[in-house]
Amino acid sequence: MNDDTLDPQDGAHSAVPFARLKPEIVLDALDSVLSTIGVRTDGRMLPLNSYENRVYQVGVEDGPPVVAKFYRPERWSDTAILEEHAFVADLAAREIPAVPARVLEGRTLHRFDGFRFSIFERRGGRAPDLDRRDTLEWLGRFIGRIHAVGQTQNYTERPTLDIHTFGYEPRDFLLAHRFVPDDLRTAWETVVNLALEGVERAFERAGDIRMLRMHGDCHPSNVLWTDAGPHFVDFDDSRMGPAVQDLWLLLPGERAEASRALTDLLAGYEDFCEFEPRELYLIEALRTLRLIHYQAWLARRWNDPAFPAAFPWFNTQRYWEERILEMREQIGAMQEGPLWPV
Repeated sequence: MNDDTLDPQDGAHSAVPFARLKPEIVLDALDSVLSTIGVRTDGRMLPLNSYENRVYQVGVEDGPPVVAKFYRPERWSDTAILEEHAFVADLAAREIPAVPARVLEGRTLHRFDGFRFSIFERRGGRAPDLDRRDTLEWLGRFIGRIHAVGQTQNYTERPTLDIHTFGYEPRDFLLAHRFVPDDLRTAWETVVNLALEGVERAFERAGDIRMLRMHGDCHPSNVLWTDAGPHFVDFDDSRMGPAVQDLWLLLPGERAEASRALTDLLAGYEDFCEFEPRELYLIEALRTLRLIHYQAWLARRWNDPAFPAAFPWFNTQRYWEERILEMREQIGAMQEGPLWPV
């Protein structure tokens, strides 16, 4: 695997990546591609909720609006982006409701004025009602279908969700760049190390589990629901990982409710893809890794003006105190064991 596919050194002091991405550049970029099929933008542009990249709904003349994603420079290589595009296109070709990048001029990834971007159909929808058993089973069936395709081959340009990439490397980044206040540094480092020891034990208990291509960030906001059912958007974090990663993000916080919801998800999932129960050891471990990774993600992006505006509470004394308590809670959660007997 190429180490430069994901940019772990994309540090807090790199150049502001989207400073030049003005509305006129967005519109000119889309026109440079859409004009080849006789379509032009009409000047309407709505920024959509995205921090890692920049995503816009853009109006076009005599047609429905499109969605344009401008990729954060240096995060993914071209080949890593195209791997994701190929995976999602394969899902869509198999009538799995994922939204692929449009093929225009024979390609899905385009360049304009130093930016890379892709164009997607606009798909509407609402948040899924995760309190309904039939909704959870429906979601489980489609996630099972995604994973049935995902296990047919591996990513070669995208990394794996593992203890190093989501645990040790983010920990080391935060310490090296001295984000944690000096008076909390020892306490934070100690509790994170204890949490990572718990993650290691959870992976040891799970044993040799299958890694597959997955959505990677399958939380409710990335599932849009219509009367025809769900469709899955934003595969930007797609990578190799354990199947349960795409399931636990849909579970409620309370343990008893989470167990019931997992039962419903797996009832649908196993119609299309076998689930290894030993992966249940990983749910709290994966939650722990996600929390550590999220702290470092905010730190790495702190130079981007969108981040201080959206996350003003980050890097305050109270923020790091709360993270210490959070890690202590996760240590306890990992000691409780899986939601089901394994």
